[in-house]
This record gives sequence, structure tokens and C-alpha cells, in this order.
Amino acid sequence: MRIVGGTLRGLKLAEVGVGDTAAHLRPTTDRVREAIFNLLVNGTHGNPVPGARVLDLFAGTGALGLEALSRGASHVTLVENGAKAQALIRSNVAKARAGDATALLRQDATRLAANRDAPFDLVFLDPPYAQGLGERAIAAALAGGWLAPGAVVVWEESRPPLVPAPLVPIDQRRYGDTLVTLARLPGA
Repeated sequence: MRIVGGTLRGLKLAEVGVGDTAAHLRPTTDRVREAIFNLLVNGTHGNPVPGARVLDLFAGTGALGLEALSRGASHVTLVENGAKAQALIRSNVAKARAGDATALLRQDATRLAANRDAPFDLVFLDPPYAQGLGERAIAAALAGGWLAPGAVVVWEESRPPLVPAPLVPIDQRRYGDTLVTLARLPGA
């Protein structure tokens, strides 16, 4: 797994490992990550990455958030409650020398409390597939004030997610087993 674009392009990230089924990690492939950023950069909705505050829910390895930093995001908050995943995130943040531009929250993404910081412009949502966790996490993020007006949500699932109001779906593409849905919070 590598960063596929931007200033960190080619940076090799920590290996997930073989046989660690307890960690339930399913990293976004380089191909899908590149496709996601192509959608963001070239979409009709404008490129939300440069200068963005990014929230990476179910962060796993942190690859999506670090890819956003590589492409010009100003800050990434990675939310992950698994110990193995947190160790991978810490390793990848160190490899990217991105400690000053990242925060790691050991927290259940479906139970976000009220946000005490500035809201986020770009949200990556990559929950375990087909368990309804994405719907619960985005509901918690909306209720807790984590999304800025005009925020873009990039949601990976195996099936079409139930995008809650007030989010508005703006694009959807399938890449193998992964369905990527883009949605926007009205405003700005």
C-alpha cells in the first residue's frame, strides 16, 4: 500500500499483515483510493481537498486521511477504536512525518460526542461493510456538529448506503466490491 498522489506520492505505508482477522481491517486499495481522489478533484462539485480539515471515520490504516494530506489538506483527524489499527495509523503518520497535521481519536465512530473543535470540510467514511455502521456514524457526526456547511462525505460500502438528510448524494461509482458514494451537506 502506497500514497498514490501529491507530495507524499510513492510513500510505502505499513503492511496490514496476514492472518490478523481479529483486526477486521480492509484497507482501501490503491486503485480505489486513486479513483476516489480523481472523483474529488475532477467532479463538478469542485475540489474539496486543498486546505480542508478532514475527518477519517473507521480510519483503519489512515491511508485515506494521509492521501488527503499529501494532496493539500491542512489537517486530518483519524477516528479508530481498534488497537491494531491504531498502531498502524501511528506508524503511517510517523512514516509521513505528519504528526503536526494529524490527530488520532480512539473512539467508536458510531458514538461521536459533540465536536469541540472546528468542523470538517471532507469526511471519509469506510465502515465494515453491510452492518449499518456507516449510517450510525454519519448520524452521530451530523448530530455532534462534526461537518462544516458544504462538507463532502466520501462513503465506501458494498451496497448503496442510506444517505440521511440533510446530506445530498452527488455521485456514486462502483469499483469491484466497493461502492463509493459522494454526498454534500448543503451550505457554503
